[in-house]
Amino acid sequence: QAQLVESGGGLVQAGGSLRLSCVASRSIFSSNSIGWYRQAPGKQRELVAVWGSGGRSTNYADSVKGRFTISRDNAKNTVYLQMNSLKVEDTAVYYCNAGGWTGIWGQGTQVTVSS
Repeated sequence: QAQLVESGGGLVQAGGSLRLSCVASRSIFSSNSIGWYRQAPGKQRELVAVWGSGGRSTNYADSVKGRFTISRDNAKNTVYLQMNSLKVEDTAVYYCNAGGWTGIWGQGTQVTVSS
């Protein structure tokens, strides 16, 4: 049984918006940092936005500040990534993650931004 299930990727034009969702099991959601990473073709995986453990703080990559917003619904064990003003360089596979680099990963969802 998958512990992190992502949805919401797709194809969008530059300047458009997408919202990603990640549903986690309750134990994972409540006890770990949780958020989003991405990996573009030929590049290393990088942090995009994450909630710290306990859900009291967030951290964003500089490249997405002001455009992306991470949020969470504790009742649904779900974390969201609202992506606005998308750029071609945002094209990547986006992964939900719990527990940091050595933690648990979702299967990934493709986001493609066309010019």
